[in-house]
Amino acid sequence: MSFVLRPGVSVRLDQLFDVATDRTPVALDPAVRDRVRRSRDLLQQFVDDGRVIYGVNTSMGGFVDHLVPVSLARRLQENLINAVATNVGPYLDETTVRAVMLARTVSLARGNSAISPVNLDKLIAVLNSGVVPCVPEKGSLGTSGDLGPLAAVALVCAGQWKAFVDGELLPGDKALARAGVEPMELSYKEGLALINGTSGMVGLGALVYERARRLVDVYQLVSALSVEGLAGMTKPFDPRVHRVKPHRGQQAVAARLWEILSLSGLARNERDTERVLADEMGDSAKAASLPIEDAYSIRCTPQILGPVVDCLETVGRTLTDELNSSNDNPVVVPEENEVFHNGHFHGQYVAMAMDHLTIALTTLTNLANRRVDRFLDKSNSNGLPAFLCQEDAGLRLGLMGGQFMTASVTAETRALTVPMSVQSLTSTADFQDIVSFGFVAARRAREVLVNASYVVAFELLCACQAADIRGADRLAPATRRLYERTRRIVPFLDRDETITDYVEALAAHLLDRPAGDDDLALAG
Repeated sequence: MSFVLRPGVSVRLDQLFDVATDRTPVALDPAVRDRVRRSRDLLQQFVDDGRVIYGVNTSMGGFVDHLVPVSLARRLQENLINAVATNVGPYLDETTVRAVMLARTVSLARGNSAISPVNLDKLIAVLNSGVVPCVPEKGSLGTSGDLGPLAAVALVCAGQWKAFVDGELLPGDKALARAGVEPMELSYKEGLALINGTSGMVGLGALVYERARRLVDVYQLVSALSVEGLAGMTKPFDPRVHRVKPHRGQQAVAARLWEILSLSGLARNERDTERVLADEMGDSAKAASLPIEDAYSIRCTPQILGPVVDCLETVGRTLTDELNSSNDNPVVVPEENEVFHNGHFHGQYVAMAMDHLTIALTTLTNLANRRVDRFLDKSNSNGLPAFLCQEDAGLRLGLMGGQFMTASVTAETRALTVPMSVQSLTSTADFQDIVSFGFVAARRAREVLVNASYVVAFELLCACQAADIRGADRLAPATRRLYERTRRIVPFLDRDETITDYVEALAAHLLDRPAGDDDLALAG
């Protein structure tokens, strides 16, 4: 069944993710094609009337002050997509390329970019055919859109550059021929319409966001399991106390932890701790047998993860708005009977959103790293053996080595949080004098997401090890399901062995689990 773009219906980020991942065919509702045609017809009218329009009868970029007759339109547009296809580095994977192409299709289907219906149909045909343009991932300024990445796609659609078909690398024209798609013939503005937008950073950003959303969701369940593994107290999650600090994300995280842990036999009741301490009270100051409060990495979980949850909500809204926009210049709006020169191609919204996502994921990574330390440090784990090594301590090293990885990855991740959205460098003879680097920010967020998944995976491994030591039969039902799912991937470690494959498998599972997976869904 095809995914149909319909007039007035926004595309959700999870839909883009699913279509890109599952290779779902894309189609246009007839009303969408009619709207696209009306925008193109209006541009044709303006050309006939002798209007001077950027990218139609002018050159572009640093040659904005040069006039070009429409008789040279095809040559100008093909020169454009060749001249700006300057990206370097590894190629984007197939799913990301599909996400980028779909994001550009969604924007063009808004019917304000004046692309011809026939060439929009060809873009969709390439997307549906399994032809995967080679898109080098480094080199986009993220202003005047993602020119380099989108030009690589446009070149293949025009029968140039190169692409993969069923894993085979072919010249663009041969790739299209293999798929039975005729190359585009570009007329005025059409090369510009294909590349002058934020669809590269939106496509990549949407994939990163959806995986990040899944990780943050399941991490709240991991957090509950860690509270149990560390014999933490539950009262700090009581929704009543969170009413006095009305941050939505904080309250949501606290409510979930409270609901899950209310059925736990491992998490502690603060009143029980209070009674023990009351019995120990004497006439002089002395050390108690246990503290009245847990460390911040347990007790402050809602206050730390709450901002992460709220940040993701904002990031998702920004990406959704950008995905469903006409991020093009100029735009030709049929209802207004006018052409507008504008700056809709600028990627600052997405760049800042991706920077915020990077900071949010690094915050999560910091939290997971601190909990790993508490699990492995005998003096801070409420009775667990050193390095979670229950048998042959000293002869065995237990999970000691895993912390080498998490400390290193956490430090590396922190270094990646320098914002890209403020790194503007001028180019194009000062015409593009302030740029967003939104695509770079999206790539950075992708790397940080992978790093975060490794640290969370090891925390989860530690939490399950601790649960076995304390008695996994006393876990809450929700955390018990997570524990059982984890145990299908990682056994209880009663001997020293390389854990790299376990961590890799857990991390992949955390990021790629199907939405609604009952074993990992955050449900009490």
